[in-house]
Amino acid sequence: MTSVHSARYQQFLQRLRAARVESGLTQVEVARRLRKPQSFVSKCESGERRVDAIEFADMAKLYGKPMESLVEGAGKTGGR
Repeated sequence: MTSVHSARYQQFLQRLRAARVESGLTQVEVARRLRKPQSFVSKCESGERRVDAIEFADMAKLYGKPMESLVEGAGKTGGR
């Protein structure tokens, strides 16, 4: 099955999940801290649910990562 998300977004999702794992947190722990159900974290990481800017900022802070590190290369499209 082909993903509906661009390669860049898929890479973002991989980095987001890796950041959670590197921080030593489970999906359940992240969900609890964000006051969301565990399925919210799972759906965000799998691409079933888009991550909005506020949620992204909250996750990056929770993982102790600068937001830029999770969207690395996002601005490198060859244009500007």
